[in-house]
Amino acid sequence: MAYKPPKQGLAGQIFDVLTLLVLTIGALYIPLYLGLAGAAKVPNPIANPTWEALGQNATEQQQWAALGITDPAAANDIITARFDYSFSWVALIVMAVLVIGYFVMVVRLSDKEYREVIEERFGKKR
Repeated sequence: MAYKPPKQGLAGQIFDVLTLLVLTIGALYIPLYLGLAGAAKVPNPIANPTWEALGQNATEQQQWAALGITDPAAANDIITARFDYSFSWVALIVMAVLVIGYFVMVVRLSDKEYREVIEERFGKKR
């Protein structure tokens, strides 16, 4: 006798797709919305910049010119910008709790579904 898994209705499939879509978009946009992700650069401009003061050699100056920037003052913020590597311990702990909680939930749900499939396929243990 061949195993036939239970069929899911159209409404259930649509609900599953919409749920996954909302979760995916949420996972991508919520960190940006909360300010937890993104390139946080802090410019540290210097007064009266020159190409030499900005540490740019002749080849780099040519590349800036190819981009349409010939004035060192225009490139000052871009060159002196540094990434902000600060972080919040609270945000790190919250993220760790969420990731570990998600992992535990996936393992428990998978175990439950695995047992249901085994029971459907082979019947109850005697």
